[in-house]
This record gives sequence, structure tokens and C-alpha cells, in this order.
Amino acid sequence: MHSAVTDGRWRLIAVVGLALAIRNGPGAAAGSAQAVRTPVIVAFGDSLTSGPGLQRDQTYPALLQRKIAEKGYKFRVVNAGASGDTSTRALRRLDNVLVADTRVLILAMGINDGLRGVPLATVERNLTTVIERARSRNIAVLLCQMEAPPVNGFSYTVEFHRLFARLAARYEVPLVPFFLYGVAGHTELNQPDGIHPNAEGHKLIAETVWTYLEPLLRQAD
Repeated sequence: MHSAVTDGRWRLIAVVGLALAIRNGPGAAAGSAQAVRTPVIVAFGDSLTSGPGLQRDQTYPALLQRKIAEKGYKFRVVNAGASGDTSTRALRRLDNVLVADTRVLILAMGINDGLRGVPLATVERNLTTVIERARSRNIAVLLCQMEAPPVNGFSYTVEFHRLFARLAARYEVPLVPFFLYGVAGHTELNQPDGIHPNAEGHKLIAETVWTYLEPLLRQAD
């Protein structure tokens, strides 16, 4: 008698399970799993990205996240900025930065190389490696033009400028013409050190980057 009752309960559970499966369809479970896997945009840079002296939500990656939500895109922005990073140091952490489901990499790296006079061949080789590794994973790259102040000679500054355009052309990736456009040299948009943008400066950076980022989101979406 006990066995018959137990068998009856299992039959009831099986019937209910079958009914739910029919109602939800074979792809329901997979759909639920996919719903939580939001595609990722990685903002890969140095202190200009990490935003020392600012709240996390004041940095340009956080401001891009707000704009993305306002526009109805389904992407999650990761702030992968590290203060003091050169292209060499950044390359060492790249594989950890490219988290699962990364679709777009904003590459805003190189200004510390320019300040320190790192050989141009080294900078170009490092940025090339970053682009190639990202593209090998089918990650779209948005390259941001950085400029070197004329502390290492005029020729270095000019060639530093040219290498970004050269990389963008070689790999056919979009190029933000100048990451700090409208911010560099404007006291009211920078912190007291005159180097790092303040909250208002990051707003302008976000607007500059957005112009070139949104077309990539349309493609990746």
C-alpha cells in the first residue's frame, strides 16, 4: 500500500513537470540563462579611465553605462582602468580584463608611455598585441588617440600621434581622434594637478567616446 502511494506521488510530479515543460517550451531554461549574460564593454585604460579623486559613478565608463541604459542598449560597462599603467603593464593584465561575454574593448592607453618617452616601437607593438588579441576573440575595438606632450622632443610627439592613426588604418578599427578633446588644457575641467579630468571633464570624455562607441553597439547588438 505504501509503495502504491509513493508511485502515485511520483507520477503526479512527472505529470506536473511535463505540463510545465510543454507550457514553457524547450528553450525556456536556456533563455533564462542567456537573459543574465549581458554583453560587456571593457573600458581599458590608465588613470584617465579609473578616475582617481572621483567617485566611481563620476568616471566616463559609468557615464557611458547611463547613456547605454537611456538608449535602450543591453550592455554592461566594466571600468578596467589602472592608475600609472603603461602599454607594457596593461598588456600583462589584458587576458584577465577580457572577461566572458566581452563584445567591445575601448582601448584608451598610451599617455603614460608618451610622458615617459617609451620607445615608439614598444608602444606600437604593445597596442598592436592588444588589438590582435581582442580581435582573435571577436571583440570589437575602439581605439582612442592619445597625445604625447613635447617633453621628449618634437619628433617624438609627432610620431606618437601618427602611430594611432596607423594602427586604426591597419586594423580598420574606429579611432576617437583625441580622447581628451575639449578637456586638456581647460582648468575648469581638470583636477588641481592639471592632469586628471574632474567630474565635468569626464562628462565631456563620455560624450566624445559615445559618438564612436554607439555605432559599434548597433553592430554588436
